[in-house]
Amino acid sequence: MRSAPDPARSAPSPASAAASRGAAAPGLHRVLSQARFETGTLMRNGEQLLVALVLPAAVLVGLVHSEAVSLGDGRRVDLAVPGVLALCVISSAFTGQAISTGFDRRYGVLRLLGASPLGRTGLLLAKAAAVLSVVALQLLAIVVLGAVLGWEPHLGGIPAALAAILLGTWAFVALALLLAGTVRAEGVLALANLVWLGLLALGGVVVPGTELPGRLAPVVELMPSGALGDSLRAALVAGQVRLGDWAVLAAWGLAATLLARRFFRWGD
Repeated sequence: MRSAPDPARSAPSPASAAASRGAAAPGLHRVLSQARFETGTLMRNGEQLLVALVLPAAVLVGLVHSEAVSLGDGRRVDLAVPGVLALCVISSAFTGQAISTGFDRRYGVLRLLGASPLGRTGLLLAKAAAVLSVVALQLLAIVVLGAVLGWEPHLGGIPAALAAILLGTWAFVALALLLAGTVRAEGVLALANLVWLGLLALGGVVVPGTELPGRLAPVVELMPSGALGDSLRAALVAGQVRLGDWAVLAAWGLAATLLARRFFRWGD
């Protein structure tokens, strides 16, 4: 779980520094500079690294070497790795992004950058690029660990898995911005961590909905966490494309995006 970011995180970014000098760099350069700043800030945060890399790795090792939790039919490592990949997406795209954005809003960073040459659209694009960079590093680390543990993915399912990861990242980033833009920073911190724990335990992420209590299964199938976990398991275990899960992720992403655009507040 994550704690509140250090107030030093609100130090001027390259984009805002350029604005203060009156030098507006080209649009793409501004977005990339801000994305690098956001990525570096996320990776320097100890709590971010804990939840982004250490905890997912610990969950993977625990699932592979323990029989306490049923993962369904098949080799445990082959079933566990896709679920942990889904957990990585949720950790960075939702929990980490919600908390960092919530405190950026509290410290006035969002208002400053929104009025800079970077602009609000550029800021959102930079945050999305930063999330994708962190997720890519997470996935690489878990893939390497999974290979060490004996994971044998279905290679034909890799394109479908990548598509599911992109859709899942969109859905959870949109949900993160909706939460961060409508709730005070302290509330965001508490809710984001509670949601992460709830999805880990009962959201169909690492444990398929079919292995949860019967009444939960139909609900989990309609949740973005369950759709992402099931889609990755289907792709990487059997090479299957689950269009229904993609539709669930897209629906959550679209709904959260529209709500965030309507209700997001750039300052307290």
